[in-house]
Amino acid sequence: MIAVAIACFSMLPVFLVGPAANAAEPGGSSFGFAAGAASTSGQVDAQITSAAANASGVSTDRDGYTVNKPTEATVAPGSSTNRDWAALVLVDGGWPTTDNNVTVILQWMDSENDPQSWWLRNNPLNNGYGSGGGAGFGSYPELVTAARDAAINLSQNSVYSAIIADFAASAPVSTTVAAIEASPWASSHYGYGSIWHGVDVPIVAADSSAW
Repeated sequence: MIAVAIACFSMLPVFLVGPAANAAEPGGSSFGFAAGAASTSGQVDAQITSAAANASGVSTDRDGYTVNKPTEATVAPGSSTNRDWAALVLVDGGWPTTDNNVTVILQWMDSENDPQSWWLRNNPLNNGYGSGGGAGFGSYPELVTAARDAAINLSQNSVYSAIIADFAASAPVSTTVAAIEASPWASSHYGYGSIWHGVDVPIVAADSSAW
């Protein structure tokens, strides 16, 4: 997948918060990143530095997965969309970019921000880690960094170990969603399903400046 702990129990979009990495016990996962490295921040940075450095170019390539930056904000499946961003998170985490996993992240993004402005503050999951907003109100310079930091936060915290185990196994969507709801990512726990957006998320391209 521009876009704390506030749950809107109404028909309005739900804005929820991903905690900062230091809010939980770090280093709980040994799942590797793109090249199978352990999830320490130094090794992670070594894996993604070259991709992040290309953030201002025409495209960003992560181990063969290319995100094309749009020239304008259009609904264009497969071209710098929320689906592209969801896949980037998975690539940065070293997890399979399967339909199950991409669907989970798309629904997660939709549960955090309106899909028509999913790139709000360049922070689609309202992640506190690296965004300057420990409660999830922070922003990122662009979406490539946001994807990297979402993967880092998930991988460095043991409280998210069930989520990344499910990603690694490409578990059924409902299984991974249950792990997210049980985790402390959102203090509301998405109402344990009552305010999770388990829908077919529209594919929407972000504004070109967000990439």
